[in-house]
Amino acid sequence: MLPATLALVDDDLEYTEFLSEHLRGLGVQVDVFRDSADLLVHPEPYAYGFYVVDLMLPGVDGVNLIKVLRRRTDAGILVVSGRHAPEVFKDIIDAGADMYLAKPVQFEQVALAIAAVQRRAGSVKAADAAQWKLDRRASQLVAPDGSRVDLSAADLSVMECFVDAQGEVVSREVLLQRLGRSMNAESGGDGLNAVIFRLRRRVERATPAVVPLQTKARVGYVFRAPLVAV
Repeated sequence: MLPATLALVDDDLEYTEFLSEHLRGLGVQVDVFRDSADLLVHPEPYAYGFYVVDLMLPGVDGVNLIKVLRRRTDAGILVVSGRHAPEVFKDIIDAGADMYLAKPVQFEQVALAIAAVQRRAGSVKAADAAQWKLDRRASQLVAPDGSRVDLSAADLSVMECFVDAQGEVVSREVLLQRLGRSMNAESGGDGLNAVIFRLRRRVERATPAVVPLQTKARVGYVFRAPLVAV
């Protein structure tokens, strides 16, 4: 599955010409931008279904462009770059990219990577549309397929935070306070990480549904699906 529209941001004229031709042959509408500024001054820079971004761009570099895009759109972002420094992968993932390919790369590989990111995004969106329920009386989380996940007291406290948040990010501080632990305690963060890890594992063992509990780096956690308490 490929996106209907794609922004290709790269200043390599030969590479963008042949890659865009290849993708158009697969039915994708491709717009090519030579640098970040060209994309950002476009009338609708955040309306594309997908972005393929180089890192070594004139003006705003690729990592910072990814950060801007991720604040405005949930579209897939694939980095295709000749920059091979050890820290590159961490930098682009932290910025919000979905996948990284190192140049030189075959055009078929780029298309396959785009399709893989699209499939994953489709699974997340499907999970987002399905309602989960928190059964307080039974201390259970009910998945969209009806599977029931037994919750510990700590799990139940965490899930209550997600019910209150209604899809917004819940900070680590709020979660720790609900768990009755100090944010400044050395073991506090590790304790929260352990609670979240065990909760995810319980859900994964109980149902094949995608677990919509996601980490927001250096901020907290978010339950990316409709959630109601019953």
